[in-house]
Amino acid sequence: LTAAIAPCALLKDVHLGLALPGRGPTRLAVVSGHYLYYHYGCDGVDDRGWGCGYRTLQTLFSWPEGRPVAVPELAAMQAALEDMGDKPPGFRGSQSWIGCVEASLCLDHFGGPQGRLRHVTRGAGLQGELERLYSHFAGGGGPVMVGGDADAQSKALLGVCLGPGTEAYVLVLDPHCWGAPKNPSELQAAGWVGWQEVSTAFDPHSFYNLCMTSCNSQEQTCALD
Repeated sequence: LTAAIAPCALLKDVHLGLALPGRGPTRLAVVSGHYLYYHYGCDGVDDRGWGCGYRTLQTLFSWPEGRPVAVPELAAMQAALEDMGDKPPGFRGSQSWIGCVEASLCLDHFGGPQGRLRHVTRGAGLQGELERLYSHFAGGGGPVMVGGDADAQSKALLGVCLGPGTEAYVLVLDPHCWGAPKNPSELQAAGWVGWQEVSTAFDPHSFYNLCMTSCNSQEQTCALD
């Protein structure tokens, strides 16, 4: 992994200021605390085409304080996965993808927020997970990493907006942005963060894994201001 471009400043809480979707919410729950938006090339490593899972995982690591302290670099995550035996020798330095299972292992290894895995079977999309996701965010939960098989592009969920009627939206943070965004408004206008209708945002023919972050213990307090 070599630096190929200049690093850029990380933006914080990039969903703030977004208009609510549809006809307005019957129920709304969004992420508590703070996070940083990690994306392709943000640290000077050109990871286009393979690094989206690592970038989403870095966003999870930055929660709930919204600081880069203790957020591991891509090389450190690859080395950890190889050292713990999850990946074969030679994984470090590669351009191999990772998903939610690897994310939960890294969160535990590096002492990040707790990552709880949830598997969504093929054909269901995320329609059946809306109540669970709503409860997660309403209860103070952090960003949720999402990845699948037919839909293998990693992304993070930051909230759920339900109703009226059958309307249902998820707040999606997409790490595939390349460049140096100057502010959240620029990201919102380009669609890198925004509300998406759940039936079109996710492939009903793909299975999905979720990695749902929360505070490590009852004693740990999350920054909810």
